[in-house]
Amino acid sequence: MSRPRTSRRRLALAVPAAVGAFALTALPAFATSSPAQIATSKTNGVAYLKSLQAADGSYAGAGLSNEWAFSAFAATGTAVVDVYPGGDTTKNARTVYRSLLSTAGWPSASPVVTDYERATLNAYAAGIDPARVSASRNLVANVYSYWQTAEAGYFGSAGNFNGTVFAGLSLGGARTQAGGARIPQALTDSIVTRIRANQHVDGGWTYQKAEGNPTVLNSASDVDMTGAAMAALCVSGVPNTDADVVQAKTFLKSTLVSSTGAFNSLYGVNTSSNGWGVAGLNACGFNPQTGDFLTVTGKTPVDFLIANQYNPAGGFKYKPSDTVPSAYSSIDALRAVAGGGFTTAPPVPVTPGAPQWVAQSTFTAGTATKLALTVDDGAGNLKVCSVAFTPTGTTTTLGDVLNAAATGATPAGCVTSVTPSSGTGTVTAVNGKANSGSNTWKVSVDGSAFAGAARNKVINVGDTIALRWGA
Repeated sequence: MSRPRTSRRRLALAVPAAVGAFALTALPAFATSSPAQIATSKTNGVAYLKSLQAADGSYAGAGLSNEWAFSAFAATGTAVVDVYPGGDTTKNARTVYRSLLSTAGWPSASPVVTDYERATLNAYAAGIDPARVSASRNLVANVYSYWQTAEAGYFGSAGNFNGTVFAGLSLGGARTQAGGARIPQALTDSIVTRIRANQHVDGGWTYQKAEGNPTVLNSASDVDMTGAAMAALCVSGVPNTDADVVQAKTFLKSTLVSSTGAFNSLYGVNTSSNGWGVAGLNACGFNPQTGDFLTVTGKTPVDFLIANQYNPAGGFKYKPSDTVPSAYSSIDALRAVAGGGFTTAPPVPVTPGAPQWVAQSTFTAGTATKLALTVDDGAGNLKVCSVAFTPTGTTTTLGDVLNAAATGATPAGCVTSVTPSSGTGTVTAVNGKANSGSNTWKVSVDGSAFAGAARNKVINVGDTIALRWGA
């Protein structure tokens, strides 16, 4: 999702000087990868990804999206805050990335939903709470703003199914700091329903919308989006015994090349597609080195990845015929070899004094910000939006957020009316639907248990707010 589809063809990267002397050393022989080989691959791969860091500590910006390295670092057990150039801890990758995400001009003048989804996944892996990047930046709210009211469950352009798959991955995968689900079940269910509806007859997916289009549904799937879509289902709580997940696994198995263990993708045999396929298996708890993914010649998808890694330099080729490593492919491959899905909770840092997580702790009075809000009327009419407002203190209230949503929600229409419209009392009606007996409006924040909604409930910076009518 971080680059145009065409860039999957061949991605050459000039070999960094620090590793250039090793870049063309012999590749390992094909063999089922042992724990020792995987450990060596991880060690060398981490060294290569560290070599991609700019002198200012950055991995992203100026058209680059090497921040995907953060998900790979986390999968290997390397804290992103421990990655810094020339021994200068002030330029660690996490601090620099957080600063970038906090700037008003990021990501661009014409952002798309996948910009925010990519950032959510990688901020999480870096140990940056994605809903609390800064006083002004809430990546979860940014993703919510792309909800499609006319096609509930889709995010961004419905024709580009990528945005919906990565909504599932980011909103389901980037959990709270305590490890709990951040978003309400109703939203998760809506996303899962759309992902299921786009599964092709052959069991996989592509980046195109397929729902309602028999031609697309009957067309060939690709390995990349199958890995991502099955991972999105699994991080959303769908078990790996579910029929749709099993069909996805069967599709990946059907693409295996017996002699190498590679997946034969729509873009030909390559490590990036292979990495995404393996990441999907990893996210769903399938071992990519046994059972269905051990070929009759004794090869696995992990074997293929390691066979296309330069050692000791650590970079991975995009295609077996390439003669230099690719940054993107190295990230995709290393994350998969390390057993990762599309994001991983941040490891505990080794840098003295560095916390596992960083997050904005309070609102800044006078600084415009956003909050993520869902409104579920209990009758299947889920509304999802990002609420823009300017706080006047270090906290705000539910009543003030709902009032702001009436005029400052994206998409619009999330909240059309609230009763009472002022004061501190219990919320008795939202959008014209009133409390009735035991069926009342309740509120949850960051996945907490639903409790009675009152206008004076304290809301903190980055809270993901869910309103629900019911018993």
